[in-house]
Amino acid sequence: MTDSRGQPSPGMGARAAAHEALGETLRRRRPLEPALDAAIAARALMERDAGFARAIANEAMRRFGQLEDIVRRFVPRAPPPHRAGPTLEILYAGACELLFLDVPAHAAVDGANRLAADDAKAVHFKPLINAALRRIAREGHALVNEQDGERLNTPDWMWTRWCETYGEENARAIARVHARNPPLDIVGRHPSDDLRKLAAEDLPGGVLRLGKAGNVTALPGFAEGAFWVQDFAATLPVRLFGDVRGRRVIDLCAAPGGKTAQLAFAGADVVSVDNSPDRVARLRENLFRLKLESNFVTVDIRDFAPKTPADCVLLDAPCTSTGTIRRHPELPWIRSAADIAMNVENAGALLDAAASMVAVSGTLVFAVCSLEPEEGAGQVVHFLCKHDEFERRPIAPSELFGLRELISEEGDLRTLPCHLAESGGMDGFYAARLKRVR
Repeated sequence: MTDSRGQPSPGMGARAAAHEALGETLRRRRPLEPALDAAIAARALMERDAGFARAIANEAMRRFGQLEDIVRRFVPRAPPPHRAGPTLEILYAGACELLFLDVPAHAAVDGANRLAADDAKAVHFKPLINAALRRIAREGHALVNEQDGERLNTPDWMWTRWCETYGEENARAIARVHARNPPLDIVGRHPSDDLRKLAAEDLPGGVLRLGKAGNVTALPGFAEGAFWVQDFAATLPVRLFGDVRGRRVIDLCAAPGGKTAQLAFAGADVVSVDNSPDRVARLRENLFRLKLESNFVTVDIRDFAPKTPADCVLLDAPCTSTGTIRRHPELPWIRSAADIAMNVENAGALLDAAASMVAVSGTLVFAVCSLEPEEGAGQVVHFLCKHDEFERRPIAPSELFGLRELISEEGDLRTLPCHLAESGGMDGFYAARLKRVR
């Protein structure tokens, strides 16, 4: 994309990548991050433009409900997708630049017009795009101030469930955290002075929280294997085993590997099991960088039979991942309540398989990064009804740094994104500790 003098137009590669990724996500329900990675790689964007593309796409999904509401006010009848192509994505991205990224109006509107001009379908809606965004530039901020952003940015199915489970006050607190750009949590060896300069806060358990980290691979110590990225909440399930030094631990559904790294770093003899060759290869590469060791097994865990049962078995089961919306803002818009039932059935089978791997007097920790009760506490209730050889072992506040609010009434781990909100929040996790008594 060039200007009238034939020079590349500033930011246009980033805008094109962002609106392509938004189209993949909104139309094909594809996760945003791989869509962005592909769009950025296809255009060979430099780091600054890649950062701008990620900012547009992530913020557009983070504020999607508000943007949809704003665009609908100025374009009451949405153009038919089969004729309009990416027109709506261009409008959402342009409105996002204007209202939430503080891009100057002339640059945002001109960028949207150029995107439309370069698309065979959207070009026919260029006058609509131009007129709508110019009005949004003039009137949009006042409308944003009147919006109930917490409600708009949470789909109906999700809002209803969260209000019923956690109460409206907590549902609103969760939505407020989701609207913020999340910090980066890292775990590992003693951080360098250069890395410490980027630190926003030290969290319990040796977690270092960074404010604006940028490209993770460019951080001091990354190439040397000094740390790995792992949200504070995601570090907590492993702590439920206590001291794992010298103990054999089976980590099921192990990729991408944060918990395997955590276990290996703590001195455990780890067996990492996952059914995806690509994910296992990535996990192997990550541990090589970290100079940590594990035994890797590529198999469906329902078909995995260890030679001897283990003292500790960790199952971080596949789920809707609604606890990770801070970092994956597209999830509310590509998931539905129907996905929950499918994950519940699958996780139940995986939990039964995991139980068979636990030695007598051993511990099974079941975890999900979901806020949906059926995927967490509901699974454990069902499991204990079938497996009377297991008992729930409640968690003491001292095991979680005295953070009582992270423990449910049943004694399980239950983190919400709004916990530690003043520090940037945390992922939503559920975990239960189950002891095999015979």
